[in-house]
Amino acid sequence: MKGKQHAHHGQGRPHGRAGADSGHSPGASRLRRLRHRLAHLVTPHGHEAADKADAAMETSREGMRTLWVSLAVLGITTLVQGVIVALSGSVALLGDTVHNAADALTALPLGIAFLLGRRAANRRYTYGYGRAEDLAGVLVVAAIAASAVLTAHTAVERLLNPRDITHLWAVSAAALVGFAGNEWVARYRIRTGRRIGSAALVADGLHARTDGFTSLAVLLGAGGTALGRRAADPVVGLLIALAILMVLKDAAREVCRRLMDSVDPGLVAAAHTALRGVDGVLGTGAVRMRWVGHALRAEADIVVGPQLTVVQAHRIAVAAEHALMHALPRLTAATVHVDHTPVEGDPHAVLDHHTAHPAHTARPAVGGC
Repeated sequence: MKGKQHAHHGQGRPHGRAGADSGHSPGASRLRRLRHRLAHLVTPHGHEAADKADAAMETSREGMRTLWVSLAVLGITTLVQGVIVALSGSVALLGDTVHNAADALTALPLGIAFLLGRRAANRRYTYGYGRAEDLAGVLVVAAIAASAVLTAHTAVERLLNPRDITHLWAVSAAALVGFAGNEWVARYRIRTGRRIGSAALVADGLHARTDGFTSLAVLLGAGGTALGRRAADPVVGLLIALAILMVLKDAAREVCRRLMDSVDPGLVAAAHTALRGVDGVLGTGAVRMRWVGHALRAEADIVVGPQLTVVQAHRIAVAAEHALMHALPRLTAATVHVDHTPVEGDPHAVLDHHTAHPAHTARPAVGGC
């Protein structure tokens, strides 16, 4: 028995509200509808299908807004730095500018992913299109890697073929502009990404943060050049490439974990605690979670008494799902499997020959997790 994505407040129930309302006046119906809307305004949580869709749409809008605002800020930063690169010939500033441009352009695949994520699930994509966001994260990682390669190549070429750098004051100013723009974007993206549960947006924010510190490194190159050290600028360019590789490692780890359905173990512990606090739940079994884009889905096994009717057990399953919704802020759907305490025979025995390791198949245990 499973409680799966239950609709609350009468949705999907066989009680036929329309028929019940047919004997009342239009004025009374309007008054009831108004009262219903006011009740929703003052209710702190809503778990209806429409509420979930609205929440998902709002997180997508928030992600899109973050992307476009940060794209504008980074675009202006890149334009300013590009002009200075053309005037000065600084390879360190060139590396920083290329990295800023790559960071700005990553808004495009992420924006497409957020738009795709708004599409409703269908028979082919039964979980919806949220995974497009994780694929966009792969493109972000690829962009970080490409900018590291280009920066390192340019720096090595400049070491082999030194060239004078001019307009050092402008290079220094461009470095400060780059740091300010990237740090602002990094804070904005990381804050929004964590709030809406987007690993790709967090990775992009980490990318921008590293850009900010590499912009400061350009100041070192400018200072060395001012002291007559011609190699200072390309050497700083190589250090910037190394810094980009460091952020590449962190971003790749974040995105790969999401692709491998990794979740914070604290969320699983919170789910077990919430389930065991539901009246009628005697124990918990396996709890599984996965991110689909920036939405969290869960499957959970609970144990109830064997004397309960189907209706009673189903009511407990609904209560368990409701408890999970409150305990896990980003959870949009949960499937709750109801088991019972041991009676004669094991009802799961017929499934053992379908599993590779029947002896290790998780079984719900009373009071355990």
